[in-house]
Amino acid sequence: MRAAGRVAREVLDIAGAAIKPGVTTDEIDSIVHKESLKRGAYPSPLNYHGFPKSCCTSVNEVICHGIPDDRKLEEGDLINLDITCYLDGFHGDCSEMFVAGEADAKGKDLLQTTYDCWVKAMEFVKVGNDYKDIGAIIEDHVVERGFTTVKNFCGHGIGGTFHTNPNIFHYRNNEPNGQMAPGHTFTIEPMICEGKSQCLNWPDDWTATTVDGKRTAQFEHTLLISKEGVEALTGKIETSPIQFWEKESDVHKGIWLGTTPAARARAAELSTKNA
Repeated sequence: MRAAGRVAREVLDIAGAAIKPGVTTDEIDSIVHKESLKRGAYPSPLNYHGFPKSCCTSVNEVICHGIPDDRKLEEGDLINLDITCYLDGFHGDCSEMFVAGEADAKGKDLLQTTYDCWVKAMEFVKVGNDYKDIGAIIEDHVVERGFTTVKNFCGHGIGGTFHTNPNIFHYRNNEPNGQMAPGHTFTIEPMICEGKSQCLNWPDDWTATTVDGKRTAQFEHTLLISKEGVEALTGKIETSPIQFWEKESDVHKGIWLGTTPAARARAAELSTKNA
């Protein structure tokens, strides 16, 4: 799992660095495919229940599962790049937001709010806590700031299987999804909207957009619980850039790698080095 997570992070960083106005998401997908294979991994989305590409590229109003195509990115586009790599029998799954050029003020607010609610939720993860309580942390944070959280999609357990239990809901709920325990691996991946959170599902059977055409954002890590806390197996590495939402966060400034002592120390080191 650690190795798969490291590969997914490397691929995400390399493909993300190519995002700029004029680039197509097909070109991003080609980079993802090439870099995954280069590392001895397979891009998990490719042919997963018929998905036709090696990654998901969700632009602006696309909530998730956007299929890469020949549309050129435009100045100010917000894009979520979702990468999963299968290596030696395990999946590493992560996604991050990128901006083609510069984001407008409302876009920056959306990105900051999404990032902060995500980090708040991950900070809650520790042995003995209920999975169901993650959702309220996310929903309370975003609603106070005028945003909404998608209820149609969820985080999930992950390991040798791409998607498995527990389901991680990103809204207040009372679902009996169990308690956190050492060795559990799963994702938290809130999808936050400027407007309504309801989804419009496209005829391609994958793409989900907001019903009102307003923008959405998402972040995701594969997480591992231990007795010492939680660790992001897809966390940033030596070459990862620090984004404005990490620098300006009121929840956690700098790179977030987890809550274990080792993760805290490593995050502080990388935040200083990569600033």
